[in-house]
Amino acid sequence: MTLSAPRWLLLMALAVFGFYSTLAVAVTETDYARAERLLAWNASKLVYNVPETPQWLDDGRFWYRKQVAGGHAFVVVNPKNGSREAAFDHTRLASALSTAAGYSFTGEQLPFAKFEYGDNNSIVFWENARPGMSETNDQGEPAQRQWTCSLTNYSCSGPVDVPRKRGDEAASPDGDWLAFVRDENLWVRNAESGEERQLSEDGEEHYGYGVIGEGCCYTVTDRLREAQQRPIVFWSPDSRRIATYRLDERKVEDIHLLQTVGYRPVLHSYKYALPGDEHVPLYTLHIFDVESGARVDIKSDPIQLSWGQGIVAQVDVRWSKDGNSIFFPDMSRDTRQHTLHRADSRSGESRAVITEQSETFIDAPYRTDQHAGVEKQSWTLANNDQDIIWWSQRDGWGHFYRYDANTGTLKNQITRGDWAGYEIYQVDDAGQYLYFSAFGRDWEDYPYQRQLYRVKYDGSGLQRLTEEYAHHELYPSADGRYFVNIYSTRSQAPVTVLRQNNGKVIRTLEKADISDLETVGFRPGTLFSVKSRDRTTDLYGFIYRPANFDPQKKYPIIDYIYPGPQIGAVRTRGFTASPAGNAQALTELGFVVIQFDATGTPFRSKAFHDTWYRNMADNGLIDHVHVIKQLAARHPEIDIDKVGIFGHSGGGFSSTGAILRFPDFFKVAVSGAGNHDNRSYSFNWGEKYQGLLEKDALGGDNYDSQANHLLAKNLKGKLLLHYGSMDDNVHSHSTLLLVQELIKHNKDFDLMVLPNGNHRYASLYSPHAGDHSRYMTRLTWDYFVRHLRGEEPPKEYKIEAR
Repeated sequence: MTLSAPRWLLLMALAVFGFYSTLAVAVTETDYARAERLLAWNASKLVYNVPETPQWLDDGRFWYRKQVAGGHAFVVVNPKNGSREAAFDHTRLASALSTAAGYSFTGEQLPFAKFEYGDNNSIVFWENARPGMSETNDQGEPAQRQWTCSLTNYSCSGPVDVPRKRGDEAASPDGDWLAFVRDENLWVRNAESGEERQLSEDGEEHYGYGVIGEGCCYTVTDRLREAQQRPIVFWSPDSRRIATYRLDERKVEDIHLLQTVGYRPVLHSYKYALPGDEHVPLYTLHIFDVESGARVDIKSDPIQLSWGQGIVAQVDVRWSKDGNSIFFPDMSRDTRQHTLHRADSRSGESRAVITEQSETFIDAPYRTDQHAGVEKQSWTLANNDQDIIWWSQRDGWGHFYRYDANTGTLKNQITRGDWAGYEIYQVDDAGQYLYFSAFGRDWEDYPYQRQLYRVKYDGSGLQRLTEEYAHHELYPSADGRYFVNIYSTRSQAPVTVLRQNNGKVIRTLEKADISDLETVGFRPGTLFSVKSRDRTTDLYGFIYRPANFDPQKKYPIIDYIYPGPQIGAVRTRGFTASPAGNAQALTELGFVVIQFDATGTPFRSKAFHDTWYRNMADNGLIDHVHVIKQLAARHPEIDIDKVGIFGHSGGGFSSTGAILRFPDFFKVAVSGAGNHDNRSYSFNWGEKYQGLLEKDALGGDNYDSQANHLLAKNLKGKLLLHYGSMDDNVHSHSTLLLVQELIKHNKDFDLMVLPNGNHRYASLYSPHAGDHSRYMTRLTWDYFVRHLRGEEPPKEYKIEAR
């Protein structure tokens, strides 16, 4: 049959319309709005009755603030009698403060997050800034509005302008002195009289005392923010002396950033050592007497400066209780030798007391915050300073060992077994107990739940103190008699209890309320277990599905990746309203999302952690392919032909590596701020995990294999790269090397540059700080909707400010 022209045109038009209708907006603004409600900054506001960090008082009580519907509430607890009550009458206090301030407050919206108890049953607090409120005194100096409110008759006096507490001073244990840095030298100020004394006199630029080092990870950000930084100082127990370091960065090479300002960019330079550099930051230790000014230089070789998880220098000095000695660790540049030194605080003579060696990198958390107020320690003094308790993986697992603090002789291994001891919380010399956390000892089906244990110094009497099958967060009292314990799982909302140090529960303090969170579609991830590349080792993660999940439909799968090696993609194993990568929010756009910790991540055996030592090209990617294939075989709703992957920083490095190394498997990647070649990243990082940089006979080196830009020719799928132009952690140069090679090989890719964004994409130079992160979140959603679902996202959906 022959068609007339008009009918032929009509059928063609219908066919074209039918084709394009499959690309019409199927993911709507309503879907995006539903996803937005589950973003971290929105979802976290809907979890109630979980304590913030407890504040312990000198009388043994503690108070905490918790989030409630509409704001916050304060609770005070007395462990001695088990009482728990509101810290004050919130409504009466709000009324009294409103009357005194001439500004309306409610009981759930009090203008402070912390308070102190004052005289005559009163509290003292410093009012949070609010619109129109001055933050200076009459002389233009930084000041806070201090209020005092009686809890007897609920009257408030104030405000009194008091000097704003400075973040760049370190108080002595007795509170009489404040240490600070001025012009690269160490000073002290009498807290009462204001008298100042200069302790060091020879400090100079890039060779100063107590200064915060440059390099990784927020040097320029802090500089432009004019952030106040606490000096690196360690007070003696009697508050008479200070141990500090002198940091030498004079020969460390510079790295540069350009700030977009007006019509002429501004150059920012800072010290940043790369793998293979001849010169890295080094420091020496010194002790100053506050009263006399006398100085003792510790006699030891200069120590390499490392960087901690909190992006602070890993400088760790401990005073003996009698003040006669200091102890300090030293890590070799390749991180395969870890030494603890003891020095005489009067003469400066020092000697090694413990030396740990390994065929691979050594982990040593030193004193970095696990969470605010709790120190994570890999070693400590014990038994009235006669012993050193030392964490090591020498037998293949993380365990604790007891050494003689004077001779360095090993007395005994305290813990042992196929499980991972991790962080020291307390030592109890009277009871001869070590309190510590551990993973994987008591439940073989899931080795990642943190539990609290205690054990005698001699290794006897090991006891688990947390009974619940859950992940436990722990906040010990200063005297070690009690623990505030918050426990949860991904599917069980947090419960907070108060425990004695023998594990006995004194009382339940809080049970979290997540009902409002559930009303916006929140569903916790489902735990899964699959096999790693060796088909034997178990890997664990979480799978997230949309609230309107239909098991009869097919869903693209998106893998949120962070390879470590210092941490993995899952982060907390307990309950969270905002899983890493905002995984739950992304599912609402029609995806199945997973996150798991591949081999090469911590909290398990040393062999598990070492899987790809000196081979950062691996990034656990082989495991990611295996895991996704296993999940697709189990869950028919997963479309194995539509696999996406995304991540930031190390996750940007590995997500790009995934689409370049497995181009026929990963179809779409969104990669942010990636350290795509670790020769362009901090020397600490690369040299720890890839090894010292070594040239080969052909002119290459042992870092070639991990460089993403050398694989640019492999790109087949859709790749979106993004970075902040002021990233002072992972420099954009690493991404630009990749961009250059992608262009060279004529590859299609997408690139988003966020002007003046730092590593976290915070734009500190704009009245719209935070826009970058929200914008990039939306672009990530759009990219996956467009290229994995094959649909057009709603145009220019705007994620609102937090």
